[in-house]
Amino acid sequence: MAKPDQRLLEGVAVITGAGSGLGRALAQTLAARGLRVVALGRRGEPLVQTAAEHDNILPLACDVSDPGALEQAFTSLRSELGPVSLLINNAAVYPHRGVFDESHQSFMETLATNLGGVFGATRLALDDMAQTGFGRILNVASFADIAPLPASSAYSVSKGASRILTRALVADLADRFPDIVISDWLPGMLATQMGIPDGLSPSDAASWGAELALWHDPSLTGSIFEMNTELLPPRSLKRRVKDLVLMQRPKPRSLSGL
Repeated sequence: MAKPDQRLLEGVAVITGAGSGLGRALAQTLAARGLRVVALGRRGEPLVQTAAEHDNILPLACDVSDPGALEQAFTSLRSELGPVSLLINNAAVYPHRGVFDESHQSFMETLATNLGGVFGATRLALDDMAQTGFGRILNVASFADIAPLPASSAYSVSKGASRILTRALVADLADRFPDIVISDWLPGMLATQMGIPDGLSPSDAASWGAELALWHDPSLTGSIFEMNTELLPPRSLKRRVKDLVLMQRPKPRSLSGL
């Protein structure tokens, strides 16, 4: 794998949902690499804990579902640190509610965070990235839309829509801004409040996520990584036969991490 892009190492990274779990681990991992990191989250006290051992983490309380609060946060962080060059959209909520316990309002509140927050933070970060034509956006994704669990309709729909948003952003921006690299990452089942007790440690997963976030290669735009390995797009029967005849098979890229 290529070395981390120096422009990212010297830039400003924004991590949403950085008050706990994977977001906290990502913020701390990137800070340990020397980046100036802005840790966004809904509550101030957990963010202070995220930043406790790192002078280069700026904790900033912000509810990503609130467009006004999000815009104010970006204005503040630009004033203090400068323009954003790296964004990791990690913030999400996972309410466990069956359909009969879900209301229109509660359903849309989940979408406001898991989808609206991704678009809102991305749109504001793109204001900076478009100025230089350079940037990196990594969206923390999920397979929830492919195999929804019971009592997870709002979460599954919002995470599936977020993956569609990544593809829409790529379609809209890839030709005009080839050096703004946008991709999805599925970290796997984690031992967090939203995960499972025997899941992967957030700090272990963060080693992969940080490596992927600092990997700036236009060929990564539109790619999907699960844990530390690239998921290749499906190939047509004709393409598979041709690969068989030529004795060649595309190889997924991997992250070193652990």
